Amino acid sequence: MRKAIQFGAGNIGRGFAGQLFSESGFEVVFVDVQQSLVDLLNERRSYPIRMACKDPWTVTITNVRAVSGLDIPAVAEEIKTADLMCTAVGVNVLPRIAPTIAAGVKARAEAKVEAPINIVICENLQNMGPFLKAEVKKALPEEYHAYLEEKIGFVESVVGRMVPVMTEEQKREDPLLVLVEPYKHLPVSKAAIKGDWPEIVGVEPAGNFQSFVDRKLYAHNAGHATAAYLGYLKGYKFVYEAMNDQQISREVRDAMEETGRALVKKHSLNAEEHQAHIEDLLQRFANVALGDQVARVGRDPMRKLGPDDRLVGGAKLVQECGMFPEHMCKAIAAGLHFDPDGDPTAPKVQGILRERGVAGALSEISKLSEDSEITKEVVKQYDLVVQEFKA
Repeated sequence: MRKAIQFGAGNIGRGFAGQLFSESGFEVVFVDVQQSLVDLLNERRSYPIRMACKDPWTVTITNVRAVSGLDIPAVAEEIKTADLMCTAVGVNVLPRIAPTIAAGVKARAEAKVEAPINIVICENLQNMGPFLKAEVKKALPEEYHAYLEEKIGFVESVVGRMVPVMTEEQKREDPLLVLVEPYKHLPVSKAAIKGDWPEIVGVEPAGNFQSFVDRKLYAHNAGHATAAYLGYLKGYKFVYEAMNDQQISREVRDAMEETGRALVKKHSLNAEEHQAHIEDLLQRFANVALGDQVARVGRDPMRKLGPDDRLVGGAKLVQECGMFPEHMCKAIAAGLHFDPDGDPTAPKVQGILRERGVAGALSEISKLSEDSEITKEVVKQYDLVVQEFKA
């Protein structure tokens, strides 16, 4: 049986990548630092995932085991005989697992393993391939650098499956249970693959990979954030409640169709296929069973209002394609009002707004010049969006 090493046994590791690999005939070896999770996976050798939808069903993922991420020699031994690797640990954790991956690369080189191996990177940030490769290279003795270049593929992916926050009752039901939406498609960068690529359920090696990256950020993420920020203004707790509000759902659609026209133009996408993707996303955002919270989806507005992130980046994309980003500017204005209890960066955004005003805040947070057309429109929309959408 082929073997896949899965760094991270969390929601995406177990709830997405692990499922794809197991269903494709791989033994899945999870690498995680949570010892109780490692022990339970080794004891049971399987775990359940439940589809969050109107008529939910449960799938049992089999042929799994686990190794402690703290035991670097043991993980290196697993990597030595693996056919595929994958990360789903969070961007900030990647530098911490790089030395372990380096130890595995060294073990393969010393064992004279000729077959290349690819690392699928399931992390929510662009350019993670070069970043992780540089981190692994730093931890690898120089005599193995040529082997790294020739035999190890750092393959970025676009994770579109949504994983809701589980209730305490669901967690008590089974500590290995993961709740996920049924959507099961993982585009990966075809250009980054080394050697032969195995057939994997749901995985699409994409030649035009940047189009999938942009589509995730400026269709999926931008639409989701728009729903959350407008939902917050109207006092909704859940995204599905916001999407059931005709005024909000219409605005979310308008924003996604605005970036959609730009995406179609930039990447020469099929307009009808992209519109079908928008329709699918709108239905998924409205999925009651996901129970996705406005506070979670809108969380961290300092990052989500960043210069190249979902909203400001989306507005700039629309502008670059010769159109005016009216609806994206409205979403940015709503995002500036986002201030739920417990958010890690919303208070900072509010502080900057008090000190510098809307144009100054966009200059500091979004790196937009104060006389840019986007800034002028957001300044105009800042009070109007409250009047239009306030509960």
